Amino acid sequence: MKEYHKIQTVYKRDPETRHKTLIEGDFSLPEFEFLQYNEWVFTEKVDGTNVRVMFNGESITFGGKTDRAQIHANLMNRLNEKFSAKIDDFKEIFGETNVCLYGEGYGAKIQKGGGKYRQDQDFVLFDVIVDEWWLRRRDVDDVAKKLGIDIVPIIGSGTLHDMVKMAKQGFNSIWGDFIAEGIVARPATELKCRNGDRVITKIKYKDFE
Repeated sequence: MKEYHKIQTVYKRDPETRHKTLIEGDFSLPEFEFLQYNEWVFTEKVDGTNVRVMFNGESITFGGKTDRAQIHANLMNRLNEKFSAKIDDFKEIFGETNVCLYGEGYGAKIQKGGGKYRQDQDFVLFDVIVDEWWLRRRDVDDVAKKLGIDIVPIIGSGTLHDMVKMAKQGFNSIWGDFIAEGIVARPATELKCRNGDRVITKIKYKDFE
């Protein structure tokens, strides 16, 4: 099933710093500039590895960000433990449709500092696609509830300027007493660009360090 799309950082990166910093106010996409004062919904960005949980109506399989990506052995064990016994739940919820749950594998040894989240590994959901339809947040919440899995938390809403200010100041992760990696933001009403890409953006605390 399809790999998860790239999420553009809200501002362009500065070539004069070898793209280590951002050019504040210079939006990376015209859609971001046009929608900068609209209401966006913010979720915490988790520092982990992209994971796909795929269901074809009959079985559940797992994949990384790309089809070639390898999943850490301990994380794969956790995914099998978490999802393999839920095959009947998937069939009841989704029937025979093709579904992909997109989430973050996170925890110790996943990324540098992953142990701040937890000492083992786990999966947290952030998106669901059913056939070619992306589910709305409330429906993703419903899927998470029915499957008994965690979902990335909504941490606020506001303009893109509010998002940048929040990330620049830094805020504590809901997983513990440490600075969250950043924010992923979507318009309160989800939209697409002319080429069909979703309007979605991100910002990281380290972009301002």
